[in-house]
Amino acid sequence: MNGGSTGAVVTDLGTAGDQADQLSRVEKLVRSVSQQLERSRIADYALLLNKPWRLLWLNLISGLSRGLGIALGFTFFAATIIYVLQVLGALNLPIIGDYIADIVRIVQRQLQLNTY
Repeated sequence: MNGGSTGAVVTDLGTAGDQADQLSRVEKLVRSVSQQLERSRIADYALLLNKPWRLLWLNLISGLSRGLGIALGFTFFAATIIYVLQVLGALNLPIIGDYIADIVRIVQRQLQLNTY
């Protein structure tokens, strides 16, 4: 009888160890999912859905800032291109120089006409 009861105790300990391993794996998985949800800020998104005016306000501000950034970026880019064209026009290259000079004259004429 002692041999049979010892075998039952060993079996119970083995299943308890397996269950503990499974619980630790489940705990790690739950922590991983929890961290991913925190990184995705799903709670903030849910709060925004409950406050539609805040959502509209944030979208308005982000749209205005994007528009301003695009306008400033394009202005800087166009000014750089015009400057490069003026430098190339000053070199008096045969065919390209005349074409660039025409473009620069057109741009300068437009700038003089649009006085605000």
